[in-house]
Amino acid sequence: MKKRFRRQAVTACAAVVMIGSITAGGMLLVPWMQSVPLGTGIQEPTPEESGQPVIHITHSPADLLGYNWTQGAGAMAEPSVPQHSDIITVESAYSLTLHEEKPYPAARDSDDGVIEETHYGLQKGNQFFALDTAGQVRNCTHHTNTELLEESRIAPHLPLKADGTPMVLIYHTHTTESYEASERSYFDKDFNYRTTQPDKNMVMVGDAIANELAAAGIGVIHAETIHDYPAWNGSYGRSAETVSAILEQYPSVCIALDIHRDAISTETKIMAPVAEINGKKAAQIMMISGCDDGTMGMPNYLENFHLASSIQQTMEAAYPGLTRPILFDYRKYNQDLTTGSLLIEVGTQGNTMEEARYAGSLFGKSLAETILTLIREENQS
Repeated sequence: MKKRFRRQAVTACAAVVMIGSITAGGMLLVPWMQSVPLGTGIQEPTPEESGQPVIHITHSPADLLGYNWTQGAGAMAEPSVPQHSDIITVESAYSLTLHEEKPYPAARDSDDGVIEETHYGLQKGNQFFALDTAGQVRNCTHHTNTELLEESRIAPHLPLKADGTPMVLIYHTHTTESYEASERSYFDKDFNYRTTQPDKNMVMVGDAIANELAAAGIGVIHAETIHDYPAWNGSYGRSAETVSAILEQYPSVCIALDIHRDAISTETKIMAPVAEINGKKAAQIMMISGCDDGTMGMPNYLENFHLASSIQQTMEAAYPGLTRPILFDYRKYNQDLTTGSLLIEVGTQGNTMEEARYAGSLFGKSLAETILTLIREENQS
């Protein structure tokens, strides 16, 4: 049976730490985050000071063992050691206060353009090549397609287990990204498809992925912290702080997945990429695996690509049409933090929440099968 442990901050059990904070005129400002280079000529916008501190939570050793704290009670609840199917959730104290700050709108009546369903199938051109089993890669780097095809055949070297030990970290740099509430043919330009409500933003998709991993006995941590509100600028720096803290506290984690949604639109049209899987619509999924151009501090970036290639082939073979080609490009996106780091785009703003949830579930099943296959192959070698 699956249990869910929410790491909530209360003064009796967690230390709140400000890291690198700046003061001006006696006011505490957001910690300054360095911009994250995304490749030659591309980098994350300069951070801005929003006037709100970013809070990092340090858990006690008991908390790391799965103790569930009673919020506001000033005492620890009865301890419960996680079972194989447990999901550990982590969220900063400040993020918890933001859930109702930007609610999903109840009504959106303006017709400012069309939402058009599309399906991205096999792509043609010199940038694209097919993987051995299924799926494609879009190569935007100095590597040749032949070189990358050979790399795609190398199994990821990760210390994987399926005994409930935390292996996978799910987090969201752009946590507030959202979708259409239900299927419709037009959009309202006054809604920017962002909300701090966790049941309607990327946390919802992360939950669907985590549930499938836990059901397969794979230990998973879901960091639900909002990193892009109230300030979007600097969100990658803030999510890097979250990931680094979790990796320090849970050193067994060897896969870190940043779950986003894409945005494909013009002034008058939003594209919603869909695939029909088992008679049901799912948002199409694209993985981004970054390449180092020599300036990004990612010497082991091909290890991430090995993982992406394994997942892509498993997912596309099981669910034909679900994937868009892996984007292999000069991007960083915190992928220097582990050698199992990827950014996952689940649909676009034109997809529905249900399509995104379903896609998250299918991705979770595929990731679980990839991990279990890698473990079996390692044990047989």
